[in-house]
Amino acid sequence: MFLARPDHRIARASRRRRLLAPLPLPAPRILAQIGLTVFAMLAGALAWAQGVSYTVRIDAPPPLDELLQENLDLVRWRGNPRLDRDQLQRLIKNTPDQVRTLVATEGYYSPSVTAALSTDRAEPEARVMVDPGQPVLVGDIDLVLQGFEPFAPTSVKFDTDALRRRWSLGVGQRFRQADWEQAKRSLLRQVMQARYPRARLLDSNATVDPDVYRALLRVVVDSGPEVHLGGLRIEGLKRYPASIITNLNQIRPGDDYNEVTLQAFQARLQDTGYFSGVEVSADMSALLDASIEAMTDEQKADAPTSPAAAAAVAAAVGPITTPVLVRVTENKQKNVAVGLGYSTNTGNRAQLTYDDLNVRGLRMKSNLIVETLRQTARADFYFPTTPKGYNDSFGAAFERNDLRGERTSVTTAAARRSWGSPLLERSLTLEVLRENRQVDDLPVTSSKSVPLTYSITRRALDNLLSPTSGYVISGQFGGAVLPVLTDERFLRATARFVNFRPMGPAGTLILRAEAGAVASKRKLGVPSTFLFRAGGDQSVRGYAYQELGVLESGAIVPGRYLLTGSAEYQYWFRPPYGVAVFLDAGNAADALRELRPKLGYGVGARWRSPVGPINVDVAYGQAAKQVRLHFSLGFTF
Repeated sequence: MFLARPDHRIARASRRRRLLAPLPLPAPRILAQIGLTVFAMLAGALAWAQGVSYTVRIDAPPPLDELLQENLDLVRWRGNPRLDRDQLQRLIKNTPDQVRTLVATEGYYSPSVTAALSTDRAEPEARVMVDPGQPVLVGDIDLVLQGFEPFAPTSVKFDTDALRRRWSLGVGQRFRQADWEQAKRSLLRQVMQARYPRARLLDSNATVDPDVYRALLRVVVDSGPEVHLGGLRIEGLKRYPASIITNLNQIRPGDDYNEVTLQAFQARLQDTGYFSGVEVSADMSALLDASIEAMTDEQKADAPTSPAAAAAVAAAVGPITTPVLVRVTENKQKNVAVGLGYSTNTGNRAQLTYDDLNVRGLRMKSNLIVETLRQTARADFYFPTTPKGYNDSFGAAFERNDLRGERTSVTTAAARRSWGSPLLERSLTLEVLRENRQVDDLPVTSSKSVPLTYSITRRALDNLLSPTSGYVISGQFGGAVLPVLTDERFLRATARFVNFRPMGPAGTLILRAEAGAVASKRKLGVPSTFLFRAGGDQSVRGYAYQELGVLESGAIVPGRYLLTGSAEYQYWFRPPYGVAVFLDAGNAADALRELRPKLGYGVGARWRSPVGPINVDVAYGQAAKQVRLHFSLGFTF
C-alpha cells in the first residue's frame, strides 16, 4: 500500500511531461490562412466599434423640422457604434411611418413623406423630405357638462356658459395633440377651482376625418358634489397661540369651496413670519365620510367604496361641508443672522439681525446696520393680526447719516397700523422724533416733531417679484400740524409711479416718476427725514447717492420739492438674462422754479434671479461729467 502512492504520482508526472512537449510547427500555408482569419476578425471588430457614420438632412416646414430632429430614431441613432449598414437601411425604411405618427400630433394627418440614403459623398446622407399637406382643423365641439345644478334655490348657479367660452381649442383651430390635452386639463382645472373640487372627466374623444381635414371633439365633465367650507382644523402648532391663525381666517363656515380663497389665506399665514411652512387646503378625506353618512343603510350596502362613487352619491343628496385643514411648521422662536455687503449708494455694510417670535405674545424684529455713510439701530414689536385684518406695531430707532457735508442723527419712536393685501397696502404711522443736524463747521441745530403719515400702495403686476407688465402707484400724505413737541409745523405729500409695458416678445419698457413737496412757514425745524434729495441707484443714475439737492455752506442738503423721472428699455436676449438702456432726469430744490432736471443715461445688464431682478448699470451724469457704476437688487416699492 505504501508503494502504490509513489507509483501513482510518477504516472501523473509522466503524463504532464508529455503535455508540455513542443508541438510540431505548421506549414507556411496554414500560417497564412490563420493570419488572414485573425485580420478579418480584427477588421470586423473595428468596424463594429466604429459603426456606420452618416448625416441626416430633414426638409420640413419650421414647426415640424425641430420636432423630427428631436424624435426621429434616424437622428437619435446617429453616431451609435453598434449601428451597421443593414440596421441603417431598416431605420430609413421605418422613417416614413414614424414621421406620419409625429406630424399627426401637430394636426397633419395626410403628409407626403420620402426617406432615402444617398451614397454620392464620402459620408452617406440620409435625407427625409416631408410635405405636411393640409392641416386638420377643429370642426365641432360637443362639450357635455353634467351636474352643476345648485342644491338650494337661493344658491347662485354655476356659470357653465362662461366655462364653454373659455374652452381654449376653438372651432377652426389646428388640431394639435398638445393643445387638445391642454384644453381638457384647463377645463377640468377651472371647474375644480370653485365649488366642485371633485369634478371628473368622464369621457373625451377626438374623431379625425383626414378626407375632409376635420376633427370632431367630445368632452364629458361631471361636476361631482358641491363642496362648502367649514371650520378650521389646525395641525402643527406648538409654541404659538391659535389666534395667530384664526385671526387671519376670512373664510366663513358655509362659504363655497374656492381655491383662490384658500391660497390667499395661506399667503397671509406665510407673511406672518411665524412659520417656515404653511399648507391650507380643504380636508378632502372628509368628503368620503360625508358621502357615506348621507347615504341610507340600503345604499351603504349596495354602493361601491370608491371616492368617485361616493362623490356621485353625495351630489344626489346635497352639498358636502368639509373642514379647512391648516398644516404649519413653526419657525424657531429666536433667530440671529450676520451679514456683510456692499452698496454703491451707502458703501460697505455689516449687519446683525435678531428676531424673537414670542416676546410676551409679540413678535420682535431688530437689526443693527453699520454702513460707510449710514448707521442704524432699530427694534420693532408686532401684535398678532386682528380678526379685521389690522397689523399693529410699535418700535424705536436711531439713525446717523453723513451725506454730502451734512451729518444728521435722528432718534424715533413710532406706532403703526397697516392693513390690506400685497395688491393694496395701507398704513397709518405716528412718530415722535428728535433730530440733531450739522453742516460742515456750522453749529449743531436740533429739532423735534410729531408727524402723522398715511401711506397707500396699489400694485397691478403680472409678477410681484419680477414684473414685466402692469403698474405700481404709491402715495404718502401727512405732517406735523399740532404744536405739540413740534418746532415747525409742516405738511408733506409724495407720489410714485412705475409702469411696465411689454414691447414685443422679448422687450419691456419701464417708465418711472416721483414727485414730492413740503409746505411750511420755515424750512428750519422741519426734520431732514421729511425733505428731499435725488441721485443714486433708484433715483437719477449717473450721480452719487443723494447728490442732487440744495447747496448750503458747501454741503448738499435736502430741499422742499422733488421731481424725478426715468425711461428704460430692457431686452431679454436669453431669459433670464437681458440688457437695458435708460435715461433718468430729476432734481431737488427749495423752490419749484429751481427744479432744473439733471440728466443721466447709460446701459446696464439684467438678471432675473430667484430673489428678484439684479441690475448692474453704467451711467453718465451729464451735470457731474463723470461715469458711475450702479448695482441694485429688485425695484423700489
